[in-house]
Amino acid sequence: MPDSNYDLVIIGAGSGGLTAAGFAVQLGARVALVEKSRIGGDCTWTGCVPSKALLKAAKVAHEVRTACHYGIMSGPPVADMAKVRDYVLAAIQQVYQFESPEELERKGIDVLQGSARFISPRSIEVADRIVHSKKFLITTGARAVLPPIAGLSEAPFVTYEKIFENDRLPDSLVVIGGGPIGSELAQAYKRLGSQVTIVADRLLPKEDQDVRELIGRVFEGEGIRLLKGRAKSVRKDGDGIVVSTDGEEVRGDLLLVASGRKPTVEGLDLEAAGVTYSEKGIPVDEQLRTNVKNIYAAGDVVGGQQFTHFAGWQAFQAVRNALLPASSSGFTDLVPRVTFTDPEVAQVGPTEKQARSKFGNDVKVCYTKMSQVDRAVCENDREGFIRLMAKSDGTILGATIVAARAGETLSELIVAIKQNLKVSQLAGAIHAYPTYSTGIQQLAADMTIEKLLSGTSGKIVRGLSKIIR
Repeated sequence: MPDSNYDLVIIGAGSGGLTAAGFAVQLGARVALVEKSRIGGDCTWTGCVPSKALLKAAKVAHEVRTACHYGIMSGPPVADMAKVRDYVLAAIQQVYQFESPEELERKGIDVLQGSARFISPRSIEVADRIVHSKKFLITTGARAVLPPIAGLSEAPFVTYEKIFENDRLPDSLVVIGGGPIGSELAQAYKRLGSQVTIVADRLLPKEDQDVRELIGRVFEGEGIRLLKGRAKSVRKDGDGIVVSTDGEEVRGDLLLVASGRKPTVEGLDLEAAGVTYSEKGIPVDEQLRTNVKNIYAAGDVVGGQQFTHFAGWQAFQAVRNALLPASSSGFTDLVPRVTFTDPEVAQVGPTEKQARSKFGNDVKVCYTKMSQVDRAVCENDREGFIRLMAKSDGTILGATIVAARAGETLSELIVAIKQNLKVSQLAGAIHAYPTYSTGIQQLAADMTIEKLLSGTSGKIVRGLSKIIR
């Protein structure tokens, strides 16, 4: 039986908890990882992994359907949803094998299955067993939130937590919510063969207007309907579900509610440990410590940005602060995000609207269409653009990329901003051709040349050029 006394006990084995446990055990700490459900959390079982596997299957169907654009003739694709589900589940298992309890225990992490509840600041109960620890880290994540829609509780629906278990392709799908989850799954189901309607005020509300309009055009072109407005009521009607807004109704065979997530704080008995919390999450200081000095929290449960990569980064910082001298901030403005629609939407740093609001005339914005990037043209991925925001001295502030491989293309810009690189340095690094990232070098080069040839410096450069000629 595992020990009952630890240096660190981590509650919640999602991406944050797994990262934290792996780092802590490398530091030589006695570590226990507690999970009431499945190791891997939302990301492995109901989020990142299954959604991207489903999107891949849907993209294959879309490519078959549009193969004539490339001179390839084929018949209309037919999605066997049971086999699509099997593909999704296989992807989950492939990822899970590296984070199973057996694999974690092999690394020296004690895995405790069961619900944890605090009985004091230094003790919890897990499956009728008392566990003591010097430090605790809460990484219990978040769960789907249900909006206050009349009749929703009486109608059949799914959230992202259940939709990947679906083995039947509905003739029609209604999605409540136009954020990343709703948008990704709407496009996936449409490409697999369902008629899809999104009920929302707008798509991707955190993005700039031109991004929303572009994705809206793509969705409209693929046949996805956007019913603008908030869902006011839901009712079951025969074998279908009817969703009503203020002025319209839409009927579907399956209803997906994708209206966001909220921190999972219930059932922990945080009061027994004296930890302050609310339905918005667990407040923490810069070092990710709660109001109880030996108890930390990180990731979605804190109530901030809900991304797997941010939860992992934040949990790493929490372990560092809990087990090593000195301290590191558990917060940063440099958190990239990617919505995996097709084209993808990737953002790091401020959006254009945010950059102009914060820096005013001290910001330079440069833009190029993907139709001017050779690799995108060859791949028929012409929809989209790359936008760079930089200060007047050339320091890169942020970037927006809407492209088929925007998430991958964004990575060098994350590093560039982290290292305070100038646009000229990015332009001076040779990029392999033809790649999507060639577009970044081209854009950076345009910005560098424009700056070089403007004003007094431009007159000098042109003058020197005349002398040499």
